[in-house]
Amino acid sequence: MAWWLMKSEPEVYGIDHLAAEGTTLWDGIRNYQARNFMRSMAVGDQAFFYHSNASPPGIVGLMEVVETGLVDPSQFDPQSHYFDPRSSRDQPRWDCVRLAFRGRFARLLSLEELRSGFSVEDLAVVRRGNRLSILPVADAIAARLLETLGPVQS
Repeated sequence: MAWWLMKSEPEVYGIDHLAAEGTTLWDGIRNYQARNFMRSMAVGDQAFFYHSNASPPGIVGLMEVVETGLVDPSQFDPQSHYFDPRSSRDQPRWDCVRLAFRGRFARLLSLEELRSGFSVEDLAVVRRGNRLSILPVADAIAARLLETLGPVQS
């Protein structure tokens, strides 16, 4: 099992949306490095849900990868913000995974707190200007995050 940190703006899609839906396609990723990280995910991997572009930004919940290797349908929808005219159904360029809600943490672990407790080498999200929406998290760092955050709540 691997660990990930996955960012989303709460006004676009936040932990409350995922809690209400139970599962979601993590679609709309249009960065090749983030896409490649998603391609390396496996069923059972765990992901920290991070609210970005929020006040304050930070980790709010936990998700689990429940399906991998899916074609991102938004790339084919001309009405979608994530439409990619260079992508075709025969040769799709963008993938996604299905994630399941595993819980909220009792509190938000803010970016400021992350920066005070973790180095850039520990957790790439603390790097100023880091815009990548999917990041790997080492097992030891995931354990420290879970210890700091405490158990998830439904």
